[in-house]
Amino acid sequence: MASFQRIAIHRSPKYKHNGMKSYIWAMSKYGFDGTKPGPYFQAKVFSAQGKFGTGHKVGGRMHSHYVLRKHLEAQESGYGQSRAAASGGDQAPADAQSGEVTAEDIQNDSLYLCPVSVGTPAQKLYLDFDTGSSDLWVWSTELPQNILSQANAQNQQVAFNPTKSSTFKKLGDSTWKISYGDSSSASGDVGTDVVDLGGLKVEGQAIELAKELSAQFVQGNGSGLLGLAFSSINTISPTPQKTPVDNLIADKDITQQLFTAYLGSWRDTDEPDKGESFYTFGYIDQDVMKAAGATEPNYADVDSSQGFWQIPSTSAVINGKTIDRSGNTSIMDTGTTLCLVDDALVEAVYAAIPGSKYDSTQQGYLFPSSTTADQLPEITLAIGDNQVAFQKEDLGFADAGNGMVYGSIQSRGSMNMDIYGDAVLKAIYAIFDMNNGSPRFGWVQRKETNQNTAVPPSQS
Repeated sequence: MASFQRIAIHRSPKYKHNGMKSYIWAMSKYGFDGTKPGPYFQAKVFSAQGKFGTGHKVGGRMHSHYVLRKHLEAQESGYGQSRAAASGGDQAPADAQSGEVTAEDIQNDSLYLCPVSVGTPAQKLYLDFDTGSSDLWVWSTELPQNILSQANAQNQQVAFNPTKSSTFKKLGDSTWKISYGDSSSASGDVGTDVVDLGGLKVEGQAIELAKELSAQFVQGNGSGLLGLAFSSINTISPTPQKTPVDNLIADKDITQQLFTAYLGSWRDTDEPDKGESFYTFGYIDQDVMKAAGATEPNYADVDSSQGFWQIPSTSAVINGKTIDRSGNTSIMDTGTTLCLVDDALVEAVYAAIPGSKYDSTQQGYLFPSSTTADQLPEITLAIGDNQVAFQKEDLGFADAGNGMVYGSIQSRGSMNMDIYGDAVLKAIYAIFDMNNGSPRFGWVQRKETNQNTAVPPSQS
């Protein structure tokens, strides 16, 4: 364990906070629909799948699925009704009224990137660590030259070259594809290689090599994604492969089958508790535990049946008033920036902030950027049997113009579970413990910096 090291987290050099774009990314990632008016909605579309393939009218049966669409007419009365209302219960609005979501509408929600060594000799890549997905995919030299020529080292876009790794092995005829509701996708073939995670070497790890990337990924940042959810939602075909998480479970030689995340606030502060951001694999950083004044983490049981780090979150407290959320669950997701909860809780949060409102043109809740810390509510969210305090400094996510800020707590729409993204995780030292196949989520509260304003100067 002495050789294990922190994996330093770098803020993406290209990432810009944009409230609506981050919200739309979450809509496309999880496939939920909004419950309030807005430009973007999930539309039901039909396609035939027969001997001529999906989308052709000859042969086969008709199939339906939902895709993210945007209203082309900027009229509030036409903005994003519920899925059923927008589709008349059966189908999408006419093509003349809606259009596809493009790379200009949405951004890859990769705020944090981590250096990871892959292959022998090691090739350094910069990956988005995502506990809400289960694919480890990378830019590769198998991509078309017109895409490789767009790779920008300043955006930490580096292509892995499997021919230069002596430990790389092609994995039969395996292929992979990830796609989101906005039509963004990445796909390719598969091999295995050694992955070094801060000194913890995972051998025989499935590496998904990108041969195709949609514009959303090409215009994004980083070298790919490292999914840290569970193997049941891995997309490799015909046989899903183990994620680094499940390989850590299988490796009985590791004393602690866990990884941890310490995500720094996007505000620059001199607080020692808010300095370097990092992940660890195989150990809990005792310096962080000591700084938080904790001897043991709080733990919550994890339900991994859907492939996620899903925990019970059955209550919240706003300014001392408890809100019962019986039966509620939340996914701990480092790959989503916002905190998404049910409408009743969202409305209670913004009812406690003077001057706040829902803005249908930005599909989210806003509040005045002049709001001081004293004017913001005290909010805690249950993680298992304990409450975590939401940091006031992180309630404001991005400048929304006209003296308003886009809030980091927004609606989960039609989903029946919360998404606790970076906005929540920045308040804690998070411990994702595999616990010999019975996963649990551990955490300790970090100290707030008591900022006086809702938005950082760089975004005001």
